[in-house]
Amino acid sequence: MSSASSSSSGPSSPASSPTLIDPTSPSLGTLSLKDITDEDRATAAELKKLANTAFGAILSSYTLANAFAEAAKLYGQAIEKNPLDSTLFCNRAYTRMKMEENGYAIADATRAIELDPKYVKAYYRRALCQLSIIKPHLALADLRIVVKLDPSNKLGKAQLEATQKLIKRMQFEAAIEVGEEESPVSRCQEVIKDGGCEIDRNYTGPMLEIIPSSDPSSNQPKYKITQKFVDEMIEYYRNGKSLPRRIVWEIILGVHSIIFNEASMVELALDDGVTCDIIGDTHGQFYDLLSLLELTGPPSETHCILFNGDFVDRGSWSVEVVMTLFAYKWLYPHRVLLNRGNHETKDMNKVYGFEGEVKHKHGEMTYKLFADVFTSLPLATLLCPTLPPSPLKKGEKQPILSPEGRKRYFVTHGGLFSRDGVTLDEIKKIPRHGKQPGNEGLMCELLWTDPQEAPGRGPSKRGVGIGFGMKQLHRPGNFATNMARTGPDVTRRWCELNGVTAMYRSHEVRQGGYAIEHDGLCITVFSAPNYCDSVGNKGAYVRIDAKGDTLYKTFDAVPHPPMKPMAYASGMGLM
Repeated sequence: MSSASSSSSGPSSPASSPTLIDPTSPSLGTLSLKDITDEDRATAAELKKLANTAFGAILSSYTLANAFAEAAKLYGQAIEKNPLDSTLFCNRAYTRMKMEENGYAIADATRAIELDPKYVKAYYRRALCQLSIIKPHLALADLRIVVKLDPSNKLGKAQLEATQKLIKRMQFEAAIEVGEEESPVSRCQEVIKDGGCEIDRNYTGPMLEIIPSSDPSSNQPKYKITQKFVDEMIEYYRNGKSLPRRIVWEIILGVHSIIFNEASMVELALDDGVTCDIIGDTHGQFYDLLSLLELTGPPSETHCILFNGDFVDRGSWSVEVVMTLFAYKWLYPHRVLLNRGNHETKDMNKVYGFEGEVKHKHGEMTYKLFADVFTSLPLATLLCPTLPPSPLKKGEKQPILSPEGRKRYFVTHGGLFSRDGVTLDEIKKIPRHGKQPGNEGLMCELLWTDPQEAPGRGPSKRGVGIGFGMKQLHRPGNFATNMARTGPDVTRRWCELNGVTAMYRSHEVRQGGYAIEHDGLCITVFSAPNYCDSVGNKGAYVRIDAKGDTLYKTFDAVPHPPMKPMAYASGMGLM
């Protein structure tokens, strides 16, 4: 059963805030075995035992995510005592993998390999991390070492073979794309026009409404979407049924005709009586999405819904999720907003399941159509309440306001930038059509970056993008501090420069469903409860009204049919 709770402010529970584990460790170049005392070794060994048992012993009082965070912390304390023990780094790499901190995990696995160049498990874990951030060639190199060091390692051999196949497929598809001049959108339109995508006469499911065609050269019917169709489609999907390919194409093409003409940053005015709900990652968890929409209510002329990216991958009903969102977007083009996430990209879809799912349910051409249309999704939304802000409550700080004296909120999937001075106008003009985010630049950073507690900017714990921060950290011990430099307050400087009250982003699990960070200027909203059927987190959404007042609501996961996450994934099935 789902349950919901609401709050007008952020969570105070530590479980609702991100756990930042310092990625640095003592310099090996200045240490030798003589520097590690017997007492330190004994303490490190005891801490290692505690960390090893954390996954089981503390599950009775912690969620799984907290178990990994607790284990990572204990391994870190053990490393402080004995930084020459390669197993400590390798074990901490595993916990960071589970928290999707692949950048940190790669650093830990690399340190383990420096300490023990024949450490098979460290090479294997580093390879899995490289696959997770779509660097299969680097993974391949590590997997070859795994098999060389341990020829009988069946898991290593199988993952090596799967990675080789993944690379060949990526190369083959890239070569084909070079020779393709016509876009998938245009090709699908031509197929429809030529009568090559008909609806089976025996189909009795939901139907779009037929309207007169304005194209005299085509005898194909023209369709429009209705509320009746959307309601019936959702029930059809709820019952495990699949739409005909023609209807799927019509919905995708209908959405493309809308978003293609939107700016890279959409601006939405919230007039008196209008509210907007911000929904974070949904990741193919269709039955949780339905539960969430029962809480929010459907979109309408007075109720906007902004879906902040990562509609697909990981969950095994990604087609049903994205088709529901697209159907609502086509029905309410100015009241449903869709931001692109880092998983609305080809590389991620290839590894994390969406490509395989679409090809299984609707064929290769449908996947190519989705991939093409994803590149036209806006990268951000600026929510602009039109009424003066409510009077400040006792103890509240004066918010940052727009030049007109109104609150306004910037919403993007990932976060801020590797340089200061980026303006809203600059974001609005980012070229995006037909483009993938790559590994650098404004589009990449909008989709990939994360907040950090440290001030200034730091390396990404994921291995892609950067960390942007605010607060100075105070940590005991002899950790290096170059990763947490005392640069400018990135979030506040950017908000003040652009007259933005706060930024909303998604992209990361928060155990309480959401977390208010950076002194209230950066809020993370995550809407996939019990992420991947394993994390135990709540989902959340936030409602904003015409005065810019906010209301946070959380909800729990609901049961779903017996299908595991990433059922259609390829290249990482052995992870």
